[in-house]
Amino acid sequence: MAIEESKQKLSLSHPKMSQQNNVREQNLFGLDSIPLWGFTSICGRRSEMEDAVVALPWFLRFPNQMLMDDLIPDSTSQNLIAHFFGVYDGHHGGSQVADCCCDRVQLVLAEETELAIEDLQNGSVRYNRKGHWEKAFNNCFHKVDDEVGGVQRGNGGLADALAPSLKPVASGAVGSTAVVAVVFPSHIIVANCGDSRAVLCRGKLPMPLSNDHKPDREDELARIEVAGGKVINWDGFRVSDTEIIFVPRTKEDECLILASDGLWDVVKNEEVCDVARRRILLWHKKNGDTMLKERGEGDDPAAQDAAEYLSRLALQRGSRDNISVIVVDLKAQRKFKKKTLTH
Repeated sequence: MAIEESKQKLSLSHPKMSQQNNVREQNLFGLDSIPLWGFTSICGRRSEMEDAVVALPWFLRFPNQMLMDDLIPDSTSQNLIAHFFGVYDGHHGGSQVADCCCDRVQLVLAEETELAIEDLQNGSVRYNRKGHWEKAFNNCFHKVDDEVGGVQRGNGGLADALAPSLKPVASGAVGSTAVVAVVFPSHIIVANCGDSRAVLCRGKLPMPLSNDHKPDREDELARIEVAGGKVINWDGFRVSDTEIIFVPRTKEDECLILASDGLWDVVKNEEVCDVARRRILLWHKKNGDTMLKERGEGDDPAAQDAAEYLSRLALQRGSRDNISVIVVDLKAQRKFKKKTLTH
């Protein structure tokens, strides 16, 4: 089978985004709010491309109340900028569900978090940081799930038998995994459904930020028995609930990697983190800081090099699936002297 690169799906704007977002912010750790990132998505040895990838810098601003359980608010910044990254791995013969997730998840999440912010500001609910994010993500995934399946629900959350039916996005067999990360200058929030994965490289060591949803997990078996949706659907099993992990950032954080199982099935977490970190450092040592783009204006060549190297490594290791990789460089701006060539 031919090995070819797919048309990569990339979103760089959002209707709710403010032009005032072009102001650099820092949190209490002095971490830059704008991450550097790169991604690649290749067909690999598969006959069709079923993955989809989204990178959305300057996603939205959030009041620091949404993050303040273990962070003292900075009086000079009442809002924090969030950046959105997602990998969706389609299954069973089509990319329709992955494409729908790529287009819709961030928009629906923006709507759900806006509701959470309104509840916080008017005092209608008791503050629970993680609870608000769990509710927002679960509602988001279920709503996109309904859109995919052509289901309309009433105010009570039940399927509305009287509402006109929507056209399903794909047949009942087609589904997608979903792993997304919302990156703040102070925290990282990861939501996951399926066997795509997010791993944080912290102090040169891998820190998994998601748990693969596999039918051989006991807790997963229990959820599979419950009637699920179509956001996750593979090998006859369905998963409809979302797992949320909320992690404060530290100065030791090197990079965040989100990828489909085309990478993780053949390369272990430890090696992925080590390779990504080393490729970023190598690029900076070779090129210095003269070629760096302004943060937030586009993908970063060092992180891009790391993502592409990981995809090639997966191919060399025999991956037979589509391979999609996002590398987010979380380290503060590196300053390396351009490598001096010796004769």
